[in-house]
Amino acid sequence: MRTTPTVPSQPITVLVADDDEALRSYIAHTLRKDGYTVVEAADGHQALDYLAGVEYPLPPDVVLLDVRMRHLSGFGVLDALQRANVVVPVIVMSLLDDASVDVVAKGLGAVGVLHKPIDVDDLRTAVLNAERVLAAARSPHPR
Repeated sequence: MRTTPTVPSQPITVLVADDDEALRSYIAHTLRKDGYTVVEAADGHQALDYLAGVEYPLPPDVVLLDVRMRHLSGFGVLDALQRANVVVPVIVMSLLDDASVDVVAKGLGAVGVLHKPIDVDDLRTAVLNAERVLAAARSPHPR
């Protein structure tokens, strides 16, 4: 069943970090069609630069992060974010359909895991869930 693209209520920037250029472009194109602003990173170091505001003036709101990338793995990026106390909803993508990937990703703070090949409906659902996490983090907490 194909879902109808949803338009984010506020402009949301999604960082797609994957060293597979074809997959990265496909995911970016899909999310742009759904109304998101998308920036792309070809490896973990570039992803960290985006997150630090080096490559793009505003840090992304949501991150899609491949586990296996050149130079710095997705888990390496997650670990760096955790050490720097950077809180951003991260969805991990992996070719490995192994429960240990899910456990490690969640242990490092990921809000979701997508297994490749990426299903478009699962992608959209994961990004919407990450948006909910983002909205909850941004909402004022009652005292």
